[in-house]
Amino acid sequence: MFGRRKKKGAAEDAAGEAEQVVDSVDTEADDEGERERVRLEPAPRPDGPWDSSEVRDPAEGRVDLGGLFVPGVDGMELRVEVAGDAIVAATVVLQDSAVQLQAFAAPKREGIWVEVREEIASGITQQGGIVDEVEGPLGWELRAQVPVQLPDGTGGYQVVRFVGVDGPRWFLRGVISGQGAVQPQAAGLLEEIFRDTVVVRGEGPMAPRDPIVLKLPNDAQMVPEGVQQDDDGQSRFAGGLGQLQRGPEITEVR
Repeated sequence: MFGRRKKKGAAEDAAGEAEQVVDSVDTEADDEGERERVRLEPAPRPDGPWDSSEVRDPAEGRVDLGGLFVPGVDGMELRVEVAGDAIVAATVVLQDSAVQLQAFAAPKREGIWVEVREEIASGITQQGGIVDEVEGPLGWELRAQVPVQLPDGTGGYQVVRFVGVDGPRWFLRGVISGQGAVQPQAAGLLEEIFRDTVVVRGEGPMAPRDPIVLKLPNDAQMVPEGVQQDDDGQSRFAGGLGQLQRGPEITEVR
C-alpha cells in the first residue's frame, strides 16, 4: 500500500515537473518570440522611402538637406527644426496639414520601428493621452491624442499620426499633424512625400538612434517664423516651395 502511494506520488511529482517544464518552455518561447518581433530585419520597401544607394539622382525633384532629400510639391512650405545647434528634422507644411521628417541611425540587420512605437505609445499614455496602433497606408502606425495646453490656458488634445519605416542602417519617422491626422484620407500627398523621401545615412559609424544631421541647401536662408520675405524669382524655393524656416526645437525619441 505504501509502495503504491509512493508510486502515485512520484507520478504526480513527475507530472508536475513536466508541467513546470512545459510552462518554462512556453514562457521562454514567448520571450524569444517577443524579442524576434522587436528585432525583425527591415521589411522590403518597394514604394519607398528610399536609401541613397537606390536612387540614381536623389536631387531630382527633391530639396537637398544633406541627410534627407525631401520631395518638392507646389504650394508647400518647408521648415527645418533644431536640437541645440544641429538641424535634425524637416517639416513639410501643406495647406492645413504637416508632416515632420526625422531620420535616425539604426542597427545593420535590425529594424527599430516596433520598439520605437512601443516607447512613443507608453510616453503618450503616461501623459494621459490616447493611442491606437493601426495598419495604415504606410504600414503600422500610431494614431494618438496627445495632451496639450490650448491658447486660452485650458487643457486639450492634439491629434497626430506617427509613421515609420526601417531602412538599411537607418529609420525614418514621420509625424503627421493637422487635417492629415484628423482625417487620414486627406493625407495622401503628405504620405507620398514621406514615401518619396531619400535618406542619406553615410558610411561613418553612428550609434543606433543617433539623429542623422541635416543641413540647409546652399541657396536657402533662415527666416524667423512669422516673417514674410519677398520672392525675387532667383531662389529655387520660389514658385512652389516656401523659404526654409526655423521651427520649434524638438526632442528626439530615445
